[in-house]
Amino acid sequence: MSTLVLALIAGAVVGLALGALGGGGSVLTVPALIYLLGFTPAAATTASLIIVTVTSATSLYSHAAAGNVRWRTGLLFAAAGIPAALAAAALAARLPPPLLTAAFAAVAGLAAVRMLTSPAHEGGCRPVRPVRAAGAGAGLGAVTGFLGVGGGFLAVPALVGVLGLRMRAAIGTSLLVITVNSLAALTVRTGGSTPLDWAVVAPFTGAAVLGAWDGKRLTAGIAGPVLQRIFAVVLLCVAAFMLADTIR
Repeated sequence: MSTLVLALIAGAVVGLALGALGGGGSVLTVPALIYLLGFTPAAATTASLIIVTVTSATSLYSHAAAGNVRWRTGLLFAAAGIPAALAAAALAARLPPPLLTAAFAAVAGLAAVRMLTSPAHEGGCRPVRPVRAAGAGAGLGAVTGFLGVGGGFLAVPALVGVLGLRMRAAIGTSLLVITVNSLAALTVRTGGSTPLDWAVVAPFTGAAVLGAWDGKRLTAGIAGPVLQRIFAVVLLCVAAFMLADTIR
């Protein structure tokens, strides 16, 4: 199978997950770039930020048109993560590739287990605690900068559990948070010397953007808990494969 076809297929899968779940597809981008398309871990995390930023921003538009984005809440949450994203991105550039891959696998695995063991719920109208919100936003920013992912697989649970948003609003708002955090981390990454294969990154991004539009329509036909469990199983398998690859 040609590299172009692989890039288009992988991009479509990432876009579907982002559009349907408000995140999660980005955590599949890095392993797809490494194992399917031959990127180094450093190049994969940088390319992932580009793909995630563009895809999240375009998907954000459709969710905003449906009234599912809480702009003030999302911007405040994202602002807390910007300094952490910048610092973590600078740190990641200094780490050896095996350590970066192992860290990515560990975070992905923990996220998958949490998604499998935590029941999906719609959230409630609870008061926002600024300290908890700032802490959650900073943690998400650090994950974004360090691992080159948007952090949506962590953003949605945080927006529901910490800020009390309902699930559809959390999905839409998470795309705003992902876009801001990814842009912040990307400002540090693009200053490096890691070359990117744009013949792969460009079609991957285009397929992801188109997939995100279809992913949003999936949420109307499939229950959120079902999508969550399917994605968690896939994510757990990817994490196990990456971790096994680093220790062999």
